[in-house]
Amino acid sequence: MGSFDLARVLKFLPGIILGLTVHEYSHALVAHMCGDSTAKDQGRVTLNPLKHIDLLGFLMLIFAGFGWAKPVQFNEQNLRNPKTDVIKIALAGPFSNAVIAMVLSIIFSLISSSDTAMHLKPVMQILSEVFIYAIYINWGLFIFNLIPLPPLDGSHLLLSQFKRFPVLYNALYKYGSFLLFGLIIVSFTTKINLFPIWPVIQFIGEGFLSLVGYR
Repeated sequence: MGSFDLARVLKFLPGIILGLTVHEYSHALVAHMCGDSTAKDQGRVTLNPLKHIDLLGFLMLIFAGFGWAKPVQFNEQNLRNPKTDVIKIALAGPFSNAVIAMVLSIIFSLISSSDTAMHLKPVMQILSEVFIYAIYINWGLFIFNLIPLPPLDGSHLLLSQFKRFPVLYNALYKYGSFLLFGLIIVSFTTKINLFPIWPVIQFIGEGFLSLVGYR
């Protein structure tokens, strides 16, 4: 952001809070369903945003455009089927964001085409922006978290393929986070887009909105 825009922040805040909360809740819930109670014991199987929001990561999201929530912890040894359950837990977060984006798109399309919307134009203008931000933020969380680099959820899909090669697995696990943050910093400082995911987000977002009847 070039300058702090409070009005804009207030418009995309609901989408960020909803997306991060449901994302982490989904990780915790699936871990519990797969046999590990670590997240439940830590109070993470809840839709209370305060249990999932990391203050620094939240502020980074607002001011820098990228950030993080509190990671959900689980003990792989407690899982009934560790090999597949780890992947289920990992994918639960981003796919919950995809579901949120789809549900919000349907609701937004219905509201926009209603007779009430025609009589509440000033309110609908603000509401439309809040919905659009929330929809695209959640598509963004879905796509970005599938990047196969630690600590992103997609890394579990990659790492599971390298467990037979301990040296490579440990290197990816240990240095993947540094590589990710290094790439993000380079993107910000050089203005070179090393994560060209916006066209994908835009394509999916606009495509689904069109599919559910929004014009």
